Amino acid sequence: MKSLTSLQHLSDQAILSLLDRADKAEFPNLANRMAANVFLEPSTRTKCSFEMAEMNLGMRSITIDEAGSSLQKGETLYDTVKTLEAIGVSAVIIRTKEKAFYNELHDVQIPIINAGDGSGDHPTQSLLDLLTIKQEFGTFRGLQVVISGDIRHSRIASANAAVLERLGATVRFSGPSEWMPEDAKTITADEGCRQADVWMALRTQLERHDESEPVFPHYLEEFGLTPERADTFRPHTILMHPGPVNRGVELHTSLVEAPFSRIFKQMANGVKIRQAVLAEVVKTKEEKCYEKAV
Repeated sequence: MKSLTSLQHLSDQAILSLLDRADKAEFPNLANRMAANVFLEPSTRTKCSFEMAEMNLGMRSITIDEAGSSLQKGETLYDTVKTLEAIGVSAVIIRTKEKAFYNELHDVQIPIINAGDGSGDHPTQSLLDLLTIKQEFGTFRGLQVVISGDIRHSRIASANAAVLERLGATVRFSGPSEWMPEDAKTITADEGCRQADVWMALRTQLERHDESEPVFPHYLEEFGLTPERADTFRPHTILMHPGPVNRGVELHTSLVEAPFSRIFKQMANGVKIRQAVLAEVVKTKEEKCYEKAV
């Protein structure tokens, strides 16, 4: 795996292999390798878990934000990454509001990891979600997954749905019709809570809304996860959320740390998954360099 920009580019076996590696915590020591974290959008969980993953692997790292980079002076993202390549960075992790930013980086030789591209994709988040589900159920086949919330503006919803269905789960969306993509397979919140094995709540992506977007002042009562709806969960149903959680909006604050919540387990799994991905792309880069030398 040279880079990780989308799970669409990975086979089912490659995905399952990454999950297995993360779950077993079988990681090499990557001392003397350098990672560059280029975060051009705000982030807590993703940024910090990549930094923790790098430290756990023995890597050194540098972090770049937009305010402190030459992007403010008109430099392109391509030239920024080529600069990092030239100074010896082993992998570049990028978060930006630009969808499919990686298409302009096709001539870059170092691994690129997509840490979120606008409303496009977020492959390491999808992987940590998959790991959390696999740890819980052991399989994806036959699971009923409901993804609830601002589906149209989310970079998690469509990517997760696609890979979960590839692996044998059934995925349906719940939320306001105005926030649904065309041809979405939908279910009401009440029905979804009764049927779901996994309830995955999403926050409202207000930063991606325009002035024409509808406002739902009673969103929690109409569409969200209330204690009353959660009472209809089956005994094994789990609650997930990629964060940040807007307590009292997409789900009631009392449910964030309920016994069936796996929200903080997802965060812990984020470090494991990002270690697995970093180990894989750095290994691939070094193998290719060896092949060229031979």
